[in-house]
Amino acid sequence: MSIIATLTPLIQQAFSVIHPSQVLTDAQIQFQQTRKEFKGDITLVVFPIAKTAGKSPDEVAMSIGEFLKEHSPLIVGFNVVKGFLNLEVHEAYFVSQFNAIIHQPDYGQWKPAQPKTIMVEYSSPNTNKPLHLGHLRNNFLGYSVAEILKANGHRVHKVQIINDRGIHICKSMVAWRRYGNGETPASSGLKGDKLVGKYYVIFDQQYKAEINEAIASGQSKEWAEKNAPILLEAQEMLRQWEEQHLAGNGAVLDLWKTMNGWVYQGFEQTYREMGVDFDQLYYESDTYLLGKEEVLKGLEKGVFFQKEDGSVWVDLTPDGLDEKLLLRGDGTAVYMTQDIGTAILRYKDQPELSQLIYTVGNEQDYHFKVLFLILQKLGFEWAKECHHLSYGMVDLPTGKMKSREGTVVDADDLMAEMRDTARQISGENGKFEDATEQERNILFDQLGKGALKYFLLKVDPKKRMLFNPAESIDFAGHTGPFIQYTHARIRSIIRKSNQELHALPEHIHLNASERDVIKTLLKFPDIIAEAGSTYSPAVLANYLFELAKDFNQLYQTTPILKEADPALLSLRLQICRLTAQVIQRGTALLGIEAPERM
Repeated sequence: MSIIATLTPLIQQAFSVIHPSQVLTDAQIQFQQTRKEFKGDITLVVFPIAKTAGKSPDEVAMSIGEFLKEHSPLIVGFNVVKGFLNLEVHEAYFVSQFNAIIHQPDYGQWKPAQPKTIMVEYSSPNTNKPLHLGHLRNNFLGYSVAEILKANGHRVHKVQIINDRGIHICKSMVAWRRYGNGETPASSGLKGDKLVGKYYVIFDQQYKAEINEAIASGQSKEWAEKNAPILLEAQEMLRQWEEQHLAGNGAVLDLWKTMNGWVYQGFEQTYREMGVDFDQLYYESDTYLLGKEEVLKGLEKGVFFQKEDGSVWVDLTPDGLDEKLLLRGDGTAVYMTQDIGTAILRYKDQPELSQLIYTVGNEQDYHFKVLFLILQKLGFEWAKECHHLSYGMVDLPTGKMKSREGTVVDADDLMAEMRDTARQISGENGKFEDATEQERNILFDQLGKGALKYFLLKVDPKKRMLFNPAESIDFAGHTGPFIQYTHARIRSIIRKSNQELHALPEHIHLNASERDVIKTLLKFPDIIAEAGSTYSPAVLANYLFELAKDFNQLYQTTPILKEADPALLSLRLQICRLTAQVIQRGTALLGIEAPERM
């Protein structure tokens, strides 16, 4: 039983003595970690309790503290600081709890009585450009959340929707048809996704040139933007694509298949490098038709309305939103159309789904609010359980990235750069000099990716962040390599020990560093639960950093292999073993490898 579960009924009992006429609920009993500058192992937040009791927080805290110390052998001391009750727990509790977990092969894994079936969508790229830094945060976040939900005992399906149709795709196709001269990945030496992205940039350049030309000839900027010949050509291509897609043949459809094929080959290579995977792929070209069908059904039922130009809309003003376009006047679909179809198809594919999670940047917050509301209006009750895992954009020191202007940080290039940075910093620190070239290359790859993933995941998903490659790979900083190095150090100690490990006597004395590491290890299951309930790998990432820090403090202050007392030696080696196990499992949930040797 956890310390919180043990203390909660005791606090309720203490409160009944202070205020016999009131009952304290579990929700009113709130704990938090004791701050480093105060003595204690766990802190009770007294303000909600004091409000119910009608007394000052300090007065209530003192009464509860005295009751616990007198009636529970678990509590050996306490102190009160401005309405917070810091409780000191008997070390025998930590030893007994540690003994209970050291032989659990699946420590940290939850087994809920009613596991959910959850679908997590992430990546979801457009096939008009390669993956970039923003996609890295998306993929690492979605993958990690999926793995964390698995660790919470749920059945998880990892999926992506590939946005393979639409005006943005046609822009790359038009530019290639105009200016490509038959260029292919084979003839250019470029990855397919990079080649297609090149023509997306060319389209934007030509579009701007045509706008400027029209303005110079006396046209208004608004007119020029809507009537640039290259844009009209892309719009006509989209209309032709929808006709040919329904018919199953045509020149535009053939070009679309060819260029998308180039992109898919490039994406597959990048995903392998990232270390992410998917259980199922959905394609917008397959789902938009279902979306159109549902929109037309909604129109018949009066859920939606049609304007004079033939376009179909939904009026969400009674819900505090606005009117939203669902089908253009020419009958072509928009993003919302395919998202409606995709959501419905997923629940048809997986009728047992409990929840659908969309990992998409916060620039689409409004889009998903509208999507979920539309699905509810169409009568799909499961839409109430859909969740938008919204995350902040990733900025660079030079500012925001723009795909159409070619100012993005390419995902492939960044991962290669991180490997090179790991190689450079390791060389400056004199690390890995005894390793073979092959071993060094593997380590540089693990460190580079570990640094990148950890830097992007340690920040709460909701927050916008600034990416700094050099800072991310500091072996002594708040980084992935620091945690990876700690794991390798522990594995080295274990290899050298050759010691048979036993359960610990409960009377064994813990020093401050041993106590801190054990306390942190005992939090691991609750951290997994919190990271899952909040969809935040940052909770786990920052926990692993604290665990690594606590262990390194133990390593610096306490002899391990040189300890002569067999009981203390066994204690410290058990701490080593479980710490390595937790780091390895925790980093794996973040998609990070924990090297055995460094």
